[in-house]
Amino acid sequence: MPIKWVLHWQPDVGTTASGQIVNEVTQCVESMNGVKDGRWKATLTFYKPMLRDQALLPEFPRDFMGISLPEQPNKYYFIIRGQRLVLEADSTIQTIMDKLQSYKSRVSLNFEGNQYQLGDFQLRVGKVSPAHSETLRGIVMELEYLPISSIEKARQMMDGFLGLWQEAVSKRSLPGQFMHIEPNFTEFGLGDYYTSQHTAVQYAIVVAQVIATVQAGQAVRN
Repeated sequence: MPIKWVLHWQPDVGTTASGQIVNEVTQCVESMNGVKDGRWKATLTFYKPMLRDQALLPEFPRDFMGISLPEQPNKYYFIIRGQRLVLEADSTIQTIMDKLQSYKSRVSLNFEGNQYQLGDFQLRVGKVSPAHSETLRGIVMELEYLPISSIEKARQMMDGFLGLWQEAVSKRSLPGQFMHIEPNFTEFGLGDYYTSQHTAVQYAIVVAQVIATVQAGQAVRN
């Protein structure tokens, strides 16, 4: 499976992510001769346990997340960041959870935007917004290198492309930049060969950064 990095937009202090920035970034991709290759969407959901005895709540993980990925429509991925766990399940698990009433959705976030082809690279730029809402909470970018499945072997190519990309974006003098935070995949029991579980872990890390950025922005405004 191709290597993928998931990056998030880190706004400058006192600024926030906006639709205008998404448009500028999209234009930047197109200026690099990126060929539009359709739309993409991923959905991450925070779950909370359905408990009769609320005293048991501290025994359950607070950051229990599930994510559906467009490249694996028949699979569903669970991540518990605190315990460094990532699991792959059949997509029907969501129906089973509803029937068992063991966990229910607390909040869902959609990652949605355009997909572009740039030679051996695929680039996806998208907005982060709550389900059933157009409110923009952040911006994400997926950078995918198609020929290689080894994280270490692809690193030099990924770094090189990201450098060119950051240089192109910087010319537009936007109030922020895309940040790449690579998780320690071995802590989650994942190896050098890239899988969709690696992608799920990256989204869990990115969504935590997006939430922290939104909260920091609100604190500044208050």
